[in-house]
Amino acid sequence: MEQHTYHEPVLVGARLTDSKCSTMSSAALQPTSGDCPGGGAPHIVLLPSAGMGHLVPFTSLAIALSTGHGCDVSLVTALPTVSSAESRHIAALFAAFPAVRRLKLCLASFDASTSSEFPGADPFYVRYESLRRSAPLLLGPLLAGASASALVADIALASVAIPVARELRVPCYVFFTASITMLSFKAYFPTYLDANGAGHGIGDVDVPGVYRIPKCSVPQALHDPYNLFTRQFVANGRALTEANGLLVNAFDALEPEAVAALQGGSVVTGLPPVFAVGPLVLVNLREAGEAAKEQGNHYMAWLDRQPARSVVYVSFGSRKALARDQIGELAAGLEASGCRFLWVVKGAVVDRDDAAGLGDLLGEGFLERVEGRGLVTKSWVEQDVVLRHPAVGLFVSHCGWNSVTEAASSGVPVLAWPRFADQRVNAGVVARCGAGVWVERWSWEGEDGVVGAEEIAEKVKAAMADEKVMEKAASVREAAAAAVADGGTSYRSLAEFVRRCRDGTAASNAP
Repeated sequence: MEQHTYHEPVLVGARLTDSKCSTMSSAALQPTSGDCPGGGAPHIVLLPSAGMGHLVPFTSLAIALSTGHGCDVSLVTALPTVSSAESRHIAALFAAFPAVRRLKLCLASFDASTSSEFPGADPFYVRYESLRRSAPLLLGPLLAGASASALVADIALASVAIPVARELRVPCYVFFTASITMLSFKAYFPTYLDANGAGHGIGDVDVPGVYRIPKCSVPQALHDPYNLFTRQFVANGRALTEANGLLVNAFDALEPEAVAALQGGSVVTGLPPVFAVGPLVLVNLREAGEAAKEQGNHYMAWLDRQPARSVVYVSFGSRKALARDQIGELAAGLEASGCRFLWVVKGAVVDRDDAAGLGDLLGEGFLERVEGRGLVTKSWVEQDVVLRHPAVGLFVSHCGWNSVTEAASSGVPVLAWPRFADQRVNAGVVARCGAGVWVERWSWEGEDGVVGAEEIAEKVKAAMADEKVMEKAASVREAAAAAVADGGTSYRSLAEFVRRCRDGTAASNAP
């Protein structure tokens, strides 16, 4: 893994306004009820970072707060976006939910200084760094102009957003968009480093009250102390005790041990209240089925023609692309499985750079051989809609947390194939709760070896026929629905968070 020298945050080229990109609408500059603790609708400003894995749960949170809890909500959008998928998603949100206001934060150019400083780094981590360096100057005027009752900052920006909010006396909450198990690991990781000393390498990490995260499941970047992501990860982990509260896209029934440990203070002393508010599954920004057909995305019409629970849905998320040789083996495995499948193929890390055709990626004749039984697309798919379709019986997934929560909410079993970052931790959550299976020996990014077609076909067929896993996935779906329903654990947690924002409560006790 390439090493980079890290420097403390300094301002990169950014600005509050220009002719094409104003920081906030004129309405957002008007006084709001956000500065009236004790009554009225609180004005909550949401600050996501980059990538669909972060943007989608922030969008869901914005909608839940606005439509379900009567809050005045603004969403900060950093421009330009890293991917075109983010741009489309943001546009759809504000078109469908005009009550959610937009605060634009414009970077002068796409991470020009940080991208040259960290050559070869993940473009999404570079964007995190660009936002982190811009926040000390730009975030204060934005919050002051919006008369915010509270700021909810993305975990990737926690260590720089909390001091800015504190200076303005605006309560700052941190939204962790992954699992509560991973949040426990993140909160404990600085303590682990302090106890083991620098330069000794990362081994198994025994998170108090949760369980041991084996070395092979620790995100790849964290094994390199000079990696850009590592420095961000540790700084944000140390900052968690300074937040007014932590929101997590999780629910009690899926990760009971981790929820109890984190809320009970077993993981790290001094943590603020932890609000498990998930699963925050996206409310459709359009009438998804009909809109998909109208836009030429024929996957919904294709699913409508398939028998119940007969389709394997395959997607490895919006952040990474499989290696070409692994794509070839996966194609052969799906073909050999004999199952119907819908496969979303990604050929490049950033979708704007994805120019390869399906024929180039999948091999000559593949599409013709599977015609009618398989549908392959490189287009963005409304995944939550796909997973709720009655034709889908299995999800071959990288186990990004959005994918896990969408599968849990839909009752679709998961065949876990984690690739990088927190995904092995998430795959462990899926396997422990029984809502899916995980072949732990399958390689992930940076490891040698390619999973062969024959083994892929075997595991797909076995998972499709596993009645026990299917029943457990259905029970997880019921638990997820109960958590977010009126009176459910997640509904009550979000309501308590809103109450604190409305009343100006300085959070000190767990909800």
